[in-house]
Amino acid sequence: MSITATDVSYGTKKKNILKNVSLEIKHNEIVSLVGPNGAGKSTFLQILAGDFEPDSGFVQYDGIKLTKISIQERSFCRSVMSQSQPIIFDFSVKQVIEMGWVERGLSAYIDDFHQAVTKTAKECFVFDLLEDKFSNLSGGEQRRVHFARTLIQLWRPSGSQEPRYLILDEPTANLDLFYEREILHLVRKKAIDGFGCLIVLHDLNLAAKFSDKMAIIHNGELVKFGNPKEILSSQILSEIYHLKLTISENPFRINYY
Repeated sequence: MSITATDVSYGTKKKNILKNVSLEIKHNEIVSLVGPNGAGKSTFLQILAGDFEPDSGFVQYDGIKLTKISIQERSFCRSVMSQSQPIIFDFSVKQVIEMGWVERGLSAYIDDFHQAVTKTAKECFVFDLLEDKFSNLSGGEQRRVHFARTLIQLWRPSGSQEPRYLILDEPTANLDLFYEREILHLVRKKAIDGFGCLIVLHDLNLAAKFSDKMAIIHNGELVKFGNPKEILSSQILSEIYHLKLTISENPFRINYY
């Protein structure tokens, strides 16, 4: 059970954004997508989510082509957190989180609604903000609310074995150090619970620490994909980021100069 991308390419009239990118996101696994600005990370994430189709290649969810899965069915198995998610109207935090709930018409889900909102709000450290206006929150608080909204979309009754995937584009943006760490620990917990997780990160050390696998994208191409300690090298990272970078082995860490 996994999301697989096979030879995915995408471009505009002016630029090839992705070129034959292939990778897999398995259940119980965190895959982080790293690379410099403009590398194609967010575009690849949007293609995996089904926001638009690649020019060539294809995406499959558990062996079924994404183009064959209805928008409604997609919402049951994958949840997406984008970089920018503006809220125009004056909703409360609770209302924004509730927007993520997908009604399936099953009593087991309906009965869990209020419990799900409460538990998810606590997991994302926004329970005390539930009655506050979303527009009055700081950038970091809004980011945590959006993460809670993303999580509640995949809420299932206890013991459910349904496939679930989290697709997250820079979920730690605007977060301070404490919440940055806690949100990534929560992503790890979801992976342990059976989720497959794809996460775009800019902090290489966070990516290496919390990921089972890393995918390095540069100029629209997949440079390396695999276990962080096996694929990361000073030479590759220095060439991609145009900086002098070294890697310490114990503890494993990327150093910037």
